[in-house]
Amino acid sequence: MSIVKLNNNGVKNATAFGSITGLGQLIFIKKITASSSATVSFVDGASSVVLDNTYKEYLFTFNNIHPSANATNFTFNLSVDAGSNYNVAKTTTHFQVYHKPTNDSDYDGPSYSSGNDLAQGTGGQILAQNVSDDNEGSMSGYLHLFDPSNTTFVKNFISTISYEQKSGGGAVYQLNSYIAGYGNTTSAVDGIQFSMSSGTISAGDICLYGIV
Repeated sequence: MSIVKLNNNGVKNATAFGSITGLGQLIFIKKITASSSATVSFVDGASSVVLDNTYKEYLFTFNNIHPSANATNFTFNLSVDAGSNYNVAKTTTHFQVYHKPTNDSDYDGPSYSSGNDLAQGTGGQILAQNVSDDNEGSMSGYLHLFDPSNTTFVKNFISTISYEQKSGGGAVYQLNSYIAGYGNTTSAVDGIQFSMSSGTISAGDICLYGIV
């Protein structure tokens, strides 16, 4: 008997047992480097962006995103009209694990961030809260968007972000935020926009990949 080991490359294109090859690959689509940018947008068909039924999963990576203002929030929103509006209703959940560099145990542990959740809200979803504008501060992570061009189901997403948080009072924490939810639309999502709740994205790269 022949045994075939299946790995996490998936089974989407299998036509016969043992025929799985080349799946799970990241296909680079577009990189945008922010420079005092009020927003960073990826719209299908604009500036070589692909965000359609070519892929059933898309990955956005954030590399050293640095805000111009202190204690500002990094957010995203979705569009169904090629970027004319970013206002898709979303239901989400948000929790974070944090640690204070002073090793004060009172500041360690997971925390459910109910204030960062949306309940059919059309505003931007917070991915990172109170991001520090210290010279050495930045945030990095990723966002997965699943099957955005599907016209039957809602649009699920998950995100993980690592960053330095600095409150208005100056306290500094290291956080890892976990966000998940869905855009409540059966229309094809063809645009996504990232921004800070105040100030600009002063520096950093956002890359878009399709997953085969």
